[in-house]
Amino acid sequence: MDPSTPTASPGQPDDGSSEAVPFRSGFVALIGRPNVGKSTLLNQLVGQKVAITSPVAQTTRNRLRAILTTPAAQLILLDTPGIHKPHHLLGERLVQSARGAIGEVDVVLLLVDASQPAGRGDGFIIDLLRHCRVPVHVALNKSDRVGADAEDLAATYREMLAAADDRPVAWPLHPCSALNGDGCQALVEALAADLPAGPLLYPADTVSDQPEQLLLAELIREQVLTLTREEVPHSVAVRIERIVEDEGKVKGKERTAVLATVLVERSSQKGILIGKGGQMLKAIGQGARLQMQKVFDGPVYLELFVKVVPNWRSHPGRLAELGYRGD
Repeated sequence: MDPSTPTASPGQPDDGSSEAVPFRSGFVALIGRPNVGKSTLLNQLVGQKVAITSPVAQTTRNRLRAILTTPAAQLILLDTPGIHKPHHLLGERLVQSARGAIGEVDVVLLLVDASQPAGRGDGFIIDLLRHCRVPVHVALNKSDRVGADAEDLAATYREMLAAADDRPVAWPLHPCSALNGDGCQALVEALAADLPAGPLLYPADTVSDQPEQLLLAELIREQVLTLTREEVPHSVAVRIERIVEDEGKVKGKERTAVLATVLVERSSQKGILIGKGGQMLKAIGQGARLQMQKVFDGPVYLELFVKVVPNWRSHPGRLAELGYRGD
């Protein structure tokens, strides 16, 4: 595609039968409080799983790029950690990462839980974005949970946007459901319209640019979030030690062997993750292995170890080693 004259159909020459529509491409940051559905929306928009999800707040720790290509545009979607009051160095770096994304994109998408009225956490992020120099859209997520009160709830967000005397804003609101896809097509079209004209930045069939090791580590951490409770999920990190093509085949396909270490901060957490007779660790491994088989399109052998690393979330060297740099 000629970058100087992009068209609305990547790879398709303009036949001159109608006025060429500029193809658009650029970066969109998903911003919001923890657990409002950013990762679920990302997966819904792309059409497959590229980000882990769970009912636990602060699931997302890395700024993941997912790529959505339509006939008219290519959107590089940045899933950011939820903005919250940090309680340790890891939390500070996650919030710093989310804030940093705001200044690096062409459009910002603020995601809110529209099944609840606007709250203080939403107000904090709105104030953070009021002086944003790029277009801002608001996705009223979880619209599938809203009944007759939909308009009243939406009104609380409109009022909050207009509340500040120094900088009232009237960003467009888009009701949608990350769970069932309602309103998502209209949301994508609105975001794409605010992107600059430009060529494809990734091949049209690309859905994510995250490294393979990060994806595999996140699939393991997702199972920990899903299967454990209380303080364990936030104290867990996963490090992929080795990925190798195993000898032999299973049903005619090469088997991939993955060796990973799960880090926790206390011995009691290690006991919870291993479980009685090793049953919890076995369940975590089985769930992660099933997801990994989709990644490799073939059989996977997964071996997990659990290691205690006291206070790793507050140790700069450990955070850097695990990729949490906050940049």
